[in-house]
Amino acid sequence: TRKTHISNVFFHADNTRHGPVFTQEPSDSVFPLNTDDKQVFINCRAKGNPPPHYRWTVNGRAITAESGPNYSLVEGNLLITNPHVVNHRGVYQCIATNTFGTIVSREAKVEFAFLENFSGKPRNTVSVREGQAVVLLCGPPLHYGEIKYSWVFNGQRSFLQQDARRFISQRTGDLYIAKVEASDVGNYTCAVRNMMTNATVFSSPAPVVVRRDAVMGEYEPKIEVQFPDALRVSKGSSVKLECFALGNPVPSISWRRADGNPLPGKIKINHSAGVLEIPYFRPEDAGVYECVAENSRGRNVARGQLLYNSPPLLQVDADIAIDAGLQWECKAMGNPRPTYKWLKNGQMLTAEGRARIDAGKLTISRISLLDSGMYQCVAQNEHGSIYASAELKVVASPPDFTLRPVKKSTVVQRGGEAVLECRPRASPRAAISWWRGGQLLMDAERQTIMDDGTLRITNISKADAGRYTCVARNHFGSSSSTGTLVVKEPTRITVPPLSLDVTTGQSLVLPCEVSSDSSLNPKFKWFFNGKAIDFSRQEHFEMIGKGFAGDLMVRNIQLKHSGKYVCMVHTEVDTVSAAAELTVRGPPGAPEGLAVTHITDSTVQLSWGSGPDNHSPVTMYMVQARTPFSIGWQTVATVPDSVPGQMMHATVKGLNPWVDYEFRVVAINSVGVGEPSTRTKQIRTKAAVPKVAPVSVSGGGGARGELVITWEPVSEEHQGGEDFGYVMAFRPVGSSTWIQTVVASPEASRYIYKDDNIAPLTQFEVKVGVYNSNGEGQFSHVVRVFSAEEEPSEAPSSVWARAASASEIEVHWKRIPPGSSRGKILAYEDGSRPSEAGRVRIISATTALLSGLKANTAYQISVRAQNSAGFGPGSAAFIVTTKKPPPNRPPENIEWKLTNSKIFLNWEHVKTMENESEVTGYKVVYRQAWNGMTSVLETNKTSVELQIPTGDNYLIEIKALSEGGEGSSGGPVRIPKMSSNGFPSASTLH
Repeated sequence: TRKTHISNVFFHADNTRHGPVFTQEPSDSVFPLNTDDKQVFINCRAKGNPPPHYRWTVNGRAITAESGPNYSLVEGNLLITNPHVVNHRGVYQCIATNTFGTIVSREAKVEFAFLENFSGKPRNTVSVREGQAVVLLCGPPLHYGEIKYSWVFNGQRSFLQQDARRFISQRTGDLYIAKVEASDVGNYTCAVRNMMTNATVFSSPAPVVVRRDAVMGEYEPKIEVQFPDALRVSKGSSVKLECFALGNPVPSISWRRADGNPLPGKIKINHSAGVLEIPYFRPEDAGVYECVAENSRGRNVARGQLLYNSPPLLQVDADIAIDAGLQWECKAMGNPRPTYKWLKNGQMLTAEGRARIDAGKLTISRISLLDSGMYQCVAQNEHGSIYASAELKVVASPPDFTLRPVKKSTVVQRGGEAVLECRPRASPRAAISWWRGGQLLMDAERQTIMDDGTLRITNISKADAGRYTCVARNHFGSSSSTGTLVVKEPTRITVPPLSLDVTTGQSLVLPCEVSSDSSLNPKFKWFFNGKAIDFSRQEHFEMIGKGFAGDLMVRNIQLKHSGKYVCMVHTEVDTVSAAAELTVRGPPGAPEGLAVTHITDSTVQLSWGSGPDNHSPVTMYMVQARTPFSIGWQTVATVPDSVPGQMMHATVKGLNPWVDYEFRVVAINSVGVGEPSTRTKQIRTKAAVPKVAPVSVSGGGGARGELVITWEPVSEEHQGGEDFGYVMAFRPVGSSTWIQTVVASPEASRYIYKDDNIAPLTQFEVKVGVYNSNGEGQFSHVVRVFSAEEEPSEAPSSVWARAASASEIEVHWKRIPPGSSRGKILAYEDGSRPSEAGRVRIISATTALLSGLKANTAYQISVRAQNSAGFGPGSAAFIVTTKKPPPNRPPENIEWKLTNSKIFLNWEHVKTMENESEVTGYKVVYRQAWNGMTSVLETNKTSVELQIPTGDNYLIEIKALSEGGEGSSGGPVRIPKMSSNGFPSASTLH
């Protein structure tokens, strides 16, 4: 007996003749009657070879030409024109038939949407107290199709808006007001809209009035709108749960799952939390849901369970031969448990003769050709029914090897196993025998004929090679098919890869060489840690060698290359492999879990865990630290001085007090220095008295009666605590008493002590100390500093000056007696505008050149000496007038002539204005155009001859000279290079 399962989809190759299979079945539908096209279209399509033809039934009756002109077929689909709600509503089924049999579709219910009017009967007045709840009943008229309920208040054009206080149930249409207010007084009208027909009808208004005799007190929520205790939901559908409570104060609504799991993210909660919608329902959405209504007087909970209702599932398979037994099992899952019935060619199948039906099982014994046809299993429960189809073809034929002959050539290795299959098509099943060289093969020590006809030969030898024939017989005939068994020598790995220890950065070759049958072409493949190596994507790996060698080259080995390497060699007949372990040694990995404890002003304790040693034991650890004042990470001193590899803790010493530190640890092994650990959080050492005294203590200078002390400020890194400052200690040389004072600024680098009684250049002993909130630190070494000297008492002598040009004055003087001055200030003054006087400071020299002055202007010149104490008296004023300005007009009518390597230039004399200096001569500036090298020639004539090399262009400028300086130029004159014949290449007149 052949046992098979039936499913709801049955596929055939396009060129195979087969019975009908539905590709599209009718489904439940609702149609509006008031549409313009006045048509109902019900789908039904099936495939088959030959193509099927179609019939339809309605309410179990066949639709024929006598059923009326409203029905027509369109390629299997049913078209109903001008449908009538009474005549054409019902249950429809499509029937598809071809020469192999008949199948019927699932049942499809067809309904027509409609909406009748409300009765015109007036509605009673509803009288409530303020604060009380009220429910207004809609009482919708007869209808079919999806309905939407709304309410109109006092005839307003817009519908009543729902909120936390007002709710409209879309199951009943009733309006709920949780707590009535004075503004709720008025007329309420229920509006019902059919979403299929778009028709809307309105009820009579229901008046609501508020009684004035009393006000409703507060009370706990009462859940008036609830969802069912249990609700079955099909996969993929949408479910809406309604929940609304009456109460005073107005209750708030919230939703939750009873199992504590969060609500699915796809859930929608609207109408002020009164409706929970779950779209696309899935099994994980099933469970108990709770609606919680709560106000200040209490809370109430409504519960309901959503059950997942899956449609029946059916499975199929069928492959039956004549005289065989058939058992088809139709499996369906559903709740409630489905019932079954069986159809053959669209007709009910009964248990009689060779057929037996046991719920979802159909059994037929001794299959004959008469049993061929289309079979259907119908599984149904209260939620619906589905159909699964299968075709039973009964085949009677002699053995045939056309589609599945014995394999022409089977190649195996010596010592291996050969499997020769014999699988002819035959119905009923054929008896199989094997022959070799006219000899019938029987089961023996090394050869076995399996139940399915396969010949299996073990421990193959060269003598087993040859031709093998399979003979198949049944009572309809016999047939045979022959194949050849070829025996090859086995493949062996002669040079396998060896396990190695290597260091990162090295390169190596893992060998893999084989010996194999000369007629075979071995193919090499390498695996690393179980994964095939893709040489096109691996820069470190390369397979080298050819023929019977497939060595693996590994370049620039990294830690990640540690692991198992397998060389696999595949031939047509066998596969062999060899493995090797590669251990890669490298610098250690980063230490783990670094922690800081026992923080003092100069030490901390560190502890850590070991990281990976990367196949080379850790020999020592190095501790590094970083502060805001350091440049990068610095190695710090520890106890012990060298931390051995087996020690996981150390004390860091020599730290500065009151400084923020970060620490990290680096492991070292014989290969090298490893990666640093994760740095610690920033910690601050405890404060202490300063340990570093100021350096570069010096001083001197200042005004009369001052002692100036200078030093290099102590950096913040060495201040040791808060409120850092400096202590000044000084005394005249020979005195035993120190004078002390405090400078509270940590950035200070200078202190001035003033005492008018201090004689100039008095020698002091000076030292500078430090302090902070923890106490005083060390003093610097004692140095000697002089007090300020006295200002010069004499003025420079022999002061004289002359005008050098229109903008310059040259000044000369004699030094004052030695020891009275370290420098001099040269002051000059515009005689016409004394407020613009200027000063020039000259060091050591006895002459100065004042520049940037006004032309033809009188200046008063005075010189005075300066030392560190200040200025001495000024010399007597010396008046000097600057020269008139140089000519403003440039030389004009410049002519030039180029002969061989000489240039002859001449120009007009420059005439000066009355307020300009007279011309004393001319300055000719010429330079090569390509490199800018400049030459200058001065003359008192208006012509000049220049000797220049050939082969380059020249630029020439001419300026007038005067006592007031150089005049202006009219711009450069370009002289072209000489031609090869010695004549100018161009002539220019400027």
